[in-house]
Amino acid sequence: MKNETPTTETRAAKTENGSANEPTRSAVTYRPNVDISETEGELTLRADVPGVLPEDIDVQFEKGVLTLTARVRPRWNTAGAAWRLQEYGIGDFQRTFQVGDQIDAAGITAEYGDGILTLHLPKVAAVRPRRIAVRAG
Repeated sequence: MKNETPTTETRAAKTENGSANEPTRSAVTYRPNVDISETEGELTLRADVPGVLPEDIDVQFEKGVLTLTARVRPRWNTAGAAWRLQEYGIGDFQRTFQVGDQIDAAGITAEYGDGILTLHLPKVAAVRPRRIAVRAG
């Protein structure tokens, strides 16, 4: 995955709107690549979080902020290993998004498969386009 910058120092990362809403950690954390698409009824967000178990994914929505956190467990026991080359990095994933009032927070759903976290953010009925039937009068 490109565009992932591991962070090994303790600091608050800035979100897309420039605020520091992400919690600080002193471990490697990756910013997952995300695709967001929109239909008349919802926004769909797909985040690339390979190597994560579904039970290690946390999705929070509070005060208009959507936070994705995925914990990556060590893949193998390294005790007693004499590494000759070690390029494979392990780190958690985290990303936050500012979400507007047009999203129905109670209707947000998530699913995970093949390393992709998919979130469905339904729009509130007031912002969904609708067709008005015209009756003959």
